[in-house]
Amino acid sequence: QVQLVESGGGLVQPGGSLRLSCAHSGSFFSINAMGWYRQAPGKERELVAAITRGDTTNYADSVKGRFTISRDNAKNTVYLQMNSLKAEDTAVYYCNANVGIRRVGGVVYSDYWGQGTQVTVSS
Repeated sequence: QVQLVESGGGLVQPGGSLRLSCAHSGSFFSINAMGWYRQAPGKERELVAAITRGDTTNYADSVKGRFTISRDNAKNTVYLQMNSLKAEDTAVYYCNANVGIRRVGGVVYSDYWGQGTQVTVSS
């Protein structure tokens, strides 16, 4: 019903920048919110940034001022611009979508995940 494909990960030196993209497709009623999560080896998956239908954004304290989440509805794509990258930003980054699907009883919201894209910050 919903497919998410991340791209843009790679290797970057500390202080560098990357832009991640998440293209979404499928049949659904609405997208309640989309976000980027990351998971480093041995750590829990954590929310990095999220954006709602009303374009309200939310960021983890560790990335505020450095990362920016945005969306292009015409392209069905959500972006995560990452600047001033640090070694601790190294992780697999996952795109998440909270999507409403029409059912007989109404709309059911469920989370969908992309496969992830590796971001490595290292000199």
